[in-house]
Amino acid sequence: MFLQYPNKKTEEEILLGASKVNLVSVFGSGDNRLIRGDNLKILKSLLDDSSLKGKIDLIYIDPPFATNNHFTIGEDRVSTISNGKDDKTAYRDELVGSEFLEFLRERLIFLRELLSENGSIYLHIDYKIGHYVKIIMDEVFGIDNFRNDITRIKCNPKNFKRKAYGNIKDLILFYSKSKNPIWNDPKEEFTKEDIEKLFKKIDKDGRKYTTIPLHAPGETKNGPTGQEWKGQKPPKGRHWRSDPKILDEWDDQGLIEWSVNGVPRKKIYADERSGKKRQDIWGYKDYQYPTYPTEKNIDLLKSIILASSSPNSLVLDCFCGSGTTLQAAQEFGRRWIGIDQSDEAIKITQERLKNIPPSFFVNRTDYEYLEAQEHTSKEIDINTKSLSAHKFKERKEKILVKENLVRI
Repeated sequence: MFLQYPNKKTEEEILLGASKVNLVSVFGSGDNRLIRGDNLKILKSLLDDSSLKGKIDLIYIDPPFATNNHFTIGEDRVSTISNGKDDKTAYRDELVGSEFLEFLRERLIFLRELLSENGSIYLHIDYKIGHYVKIIMDEVFGIDNFRNDITRIKCNPKNFKRKAYGNIKDLILFYSKSKNPIWNDPKEEFTKEDIEKLFKKIDKDGRKYTTIPLHAPGETKNGPTGQEWKGQKPPKGRHWRSDPKILDEWDDQGLIEWSVNGVPRKKIYADERSGKKRQDIWGYKDYQYPTYPTEKNIDLLKSIILASSSPNSLVLDCFCGSGTTLQAAQEFGRRWIGIDQSDEAIKITQERLKNIPPSFFVNRTDYEYLEAQEHTSKEIDINTKSLSAHKFKERKEKILVKENLVRI
């Protein structure tokens, strides 16, 4: 299922037609890069000229939300609702409707090409436009690679006087490039209430535990997990969770509890569990006093990076804003690329990077700062001729196809 709207380009037109820029180094060096300029042109340049196709393991983006607003920043305040007369524009969010969707789709196509086969992308968006964006992402990344629609609780309850429920959430669309993304299976620590609720039994040593069945759905006709163990077979339609030899070991170790009716169950101890599986409703509320409009909670980015990247993975944020993604990547020893067009965003990001404290993973933040510079007219002419030649070839092939159809 695809969205149809005016002026929607083919993927080929997007990949071949986008302009490139020269990435001019201003200062610094190293594997990490902060780049100022139009992210579409920069993504095209990274794809064509920097050997980064299929090299990025994790992408997080928090693009404009199609709000038709200007977001400003002042000397001592950041505003997303009201503007002061001396405030500077941090960024303009003026595209709406189909123009916004195509703006985003163009960038998503380039991001897909840059993503590694084990890579993932997290796109942060709001509830008004997010459902349309999901259809675009299904088209670009494939509906089979959709992983989660994550709800993020962004603020405290509101009391606006409108005929609707209060909105306290936005959403994060999580997709992978393939069926085998990097996944570190994040866990959340059990709370005291969790332990009291889930581990109600106590053994002779005072350890809290619960029990689970030794069998699982599905019959095994020929394998050992379908055979008799301790004089009994698994219930009809089920099989033993483990080989009977393993069950014997558990029983010898006192890890199987037998009921008065002779039903065996596996003991699970609270102090041996690493935590509970992370679910798809998250906290990480926005800061009350952000340094940049729409700045996201650093712990949100840290959780994403720990879940979907590996040490030395390359992380990309092409709407990097205040640089929280870059800071989180830096603190966990990942390499990173940040892109933004706003002068204010670049200034705040540079300040943030300068103030990252030394950590276990890295002693200091080294990065190269680059600025996008438009190609010369000669370079543009060469690119235009290349595209024109491709279009001529494409048109010729279509004519041949039509001729063949007529002949048939």
